[in-house]
Amino acid sequence: MNSIRKTSQFAPRLSSFIRQMSDSKPTPDSAGAIRAAGGGFAKMEVAHEEEYFYKMRQDQLHQLKEKQMSEHQFREKAIKDHEQAIQRHKEAISGLKTEK
Repeated sequence: MNSIRKTSQFAPRLSSFIRQMSDSKPTPDSAGAIRAAGGGFAKMEVAHEEEYFYKMRQDQLHQLKEKQMSEHQFREKAIKDHEQAIQRHKEAISGLKTEK
């Protein structure tokens, strides 16, 4: 009977302690256990992360450049097509004027 009383006395304290532990949220500064611990592994992780984002930015820039070049070529072709259509229409108009 005494053991039940002792357990019931500690249960509220234990639950509040567990709640305090579970309420702790990671801060934006701590990106993980390795980085928070510091040392060589943390420096290596930061270097790998920076390398990843650098490569990702380079790839995005490359894709943007290719898209712009493709769009530029498309616009140049459209201009040439329109110029040819204008020339055809001018010839058709001049042909109509000479028939009169």
